Amino acid sequence: MTLKPKKRQEIFIGAKIRQLRKDRGMTQSELAQRIGVQQSDLCRMENGEYKVSLETLFNILLIFNMDIVEFFKDEKRSGLTMDECELLKRYRNLDEKSKLDVMSFIKFKEQQNKTELSHA
Repeated sequence: MTLKPKKRQEIFIGAKIRQLRKDRGMTQSELAQRIGVQQSDLCRMENGEYKVSLETLFNILLIFNMDIVEFFKDEKRSGLTMDECELLKRYRNLDEKSKLDVMSFIKFKEQQNKTELSHA
């Protein structure tokens, strides 16, 4: 049985919302409250049984600090590994000072690798 294009889109959108919510350690109740819908409605959205309005989708994107292009981007085509995607998701949840700390650590590790390679 082939799903109609509209149904596939609803399933994709719902699955993406569920993935984002779980990646950020939120319950359905927490997200539902923050976007102003019933938890049962969010559950139906995540299962592809209920259409997500643009207003609701934009509220979700605001909470997850994403734009609509990023939401619909296919990570499999991005060229990033699963670990890189996970790292990026976690980085985005950090405050600005923590992001600076991460960048400093990466620069330190890059320099350390260069030093080790030059001595090899």
